Amino acid sequence: MATTSPARTPVHLWIVGVLSLLWNCFGCLDYTMTNLKNAAWLAQMTPDQTAYMDSLPAWVTGMWAIGVWGGLAGALLLLMRNRYSVWAYALSLFGAVFGLGYQMFMTHMPESMKAGMMGMMPWVIILIAAFQLWYSWSEEKKGVLR
Repeated sequence: MATTSPARTPVHLWIVGVLSLLWNCFGCLDYTMTNLKNAAWLAQMTPDQTAYMDSLPAWVTGMWAIGVWGGLAGALLLLMRNRYSVWAYALSLFGAVFGLGYQMFMTHMPESMKAGMMGMMPWVIILIAAFQLWYSWSEEKKGVLR
């Protein structure tokens, strides 16, 4: 009776998974510290930035939560080679697109949040979320994820 051994996990999955885990852990840290109003964390923001963040509707904060916690779940599921990472990353992208999209196009962001890299960050976040979804979807299609 022949037995088949499970397919080895590709090295690139470990690399993408660990980088994704680190990236999403920082997003969860930022979300948690900002929403718990941690004084040391908020000290890096200007008063107009803090006022802006406080003025956002609750549903935008909800989209932020879906984005970061969905991304963390996706990273953990990817590292476990679980096909549900695709769904978690889809939720993460949904949260990022709608939450950040609202902030970029429907609000009056302080000028200090539009300058330099800070102004590019929403786009970077959305692109990384899209890459994570694409990567997990392609690995699921290849049969790497169970």
